[in-house]
Amino acid sequence: MKKRLLFFLLLALFMPEVADAQCAMCRAALESEADNSQAEGINNGIVYLMAIPYILVAGLFFFIYKKMRNT
Repeated sequence: MKKRLLFFLLLALFMPEVADAQCAMCRAALESEADNSQAEGINNGIVYLMAIPYILVAGLFFFIYKKMRNT
Protein backbone atom coordinates (compact mmCIF):
# COMPACT_ATOMS: atom_id res chain seq x y z
CA MET A 1 0.00 0.00 0.00
CA LYS A 2 2.80 2.43 0.85
CA LYS A 3 4.62 1.66 -2.39
CA ARG A 4 1.50 2.42 -4.40
CA LEU A 5 0.95 5.70 -2.57
CA LEU A 6 4.59 6.67 -3.07
CA PHE A 7 4.33 5.83 -6.77
CA PHE A 8 1.27 8.06 -7.29
CA LEU A 9 2.82 10.86 -5.25
CA LEU A 10 5.98 10.77 -7.37
CA LEU A 11 3.90 10.55 -10.54
CA ALA A 12 1.95 13.67 -9.55
CA LEU A 13 5.14 15.45 -8.50
CA PHE A 14 7.16 14.80 -11.64
CA MET A 15 4.33 14.95 -14.17
CA PRO A 16 2.25 18.03 -13.27
CA GLU A 17 0.36 17.95 -16.56
CA VAL A 18 -1.11 14.61 -15.47
CA ALA A 19 -2.15 16.12 -12.13
CA ASP A 20 -3.74 19.16 -13.76
CA ALA A 21 -7.26 19.14 -12.35
CA GLN A 22 -9.00 21.88 -14.25
CA CYS A 23 -12.03 21.19 -16.39
CA ALA A 24 -11.68 21.82 -20.11
CA MET A 25 -14.52 24.34 -20.29
CA CYS A 26 -13.14 26.52 -17.50
CA ARG A 27 -9.66 26.37 -18.95
CA ALA A 28 -10.89 27.37 -22.45
CA ALA A 29 -12.94 30.24 -21.05
CA LEU A 30 -10.07 31.59 -18.97
CA GLU A 31 -7.44 31.26 -21.70
CA SER A 32 -9.57 33.00 -24.32
CA GLU A 33 -10.34 35.97 -22.06
CA ALA A 34 -8.35 39.12 -22.93
CA ASP A 35 -8.67 40.74 -19.51
CA ASN A 36 -8.25 38.91 -16.23
CA SER A 37 -11.62 39.79 -14.68
CA GLN A 38 -13.11 36.33 -15.24
CA ALA A 39 -9.96 34.62 -13.95
CA GLU A 40 -10.02 36.79 -10.83
CA GLY A 41 -13.66 35.88 -10.27
CA ILE A 42 -12.89 32.16 -10.56
CA ASN A 43 -9.95 32.50 -8.15
CA ASN A 44 -12.04 34.44 -5.63
CA GLY A 45 -14.75 31.80 -5.81
CA ILE A 46 -12.20 29.07 -5.13
CA VAL A 47 -10.87 30.97 -2.10
CA TYR A 48 -14.39 31.41 -0.70
CA LEU A 49 -15.23 27.75 -1.24
CA MET A 50 -11.97 26.74 0.42
CA ALA A 51 -12.36 29.08 3.41
CA ILE A 52 -15.86 28.06 4.54
CA PRO A 53 -14.99 24.49 5.68
CA TYR A 54 -11.97 25.78 7.61
CA ILE A 55 -14.09 28.38 9.37
CA LEU A 56 -16.74 25.78 10.25
CA VAL A 57 -14.16 23.32 11.62
CA ALA A 58 -12.45 26.08 13.61
CA GLY A 59 -15.82 27.08 15.10
CA LEU A 60 -16.55 23.46 16.00
CA PHE A 61 -13.19 23.04 17.73
CA PHE A 62 -13.68 26.33 19.58
CA PHE A 63 -17.11 25.15 20.77
CA ILE A 64 -15.66 21.81 21.93
CA TYR A 65 -12.77 23.61 23.65
CA LYS A 66 -15.18 25.88 25.55
CA LYS A 67 -17.36 22.92 26.60
CA MET A 68 -14.37 20.89 27.79
CA ARG A 69 -12.93 23.85 29.69
CA ASN A 70 -16.17 24.52 31.59
CA THR A 71 -16.45 20.99 32.96
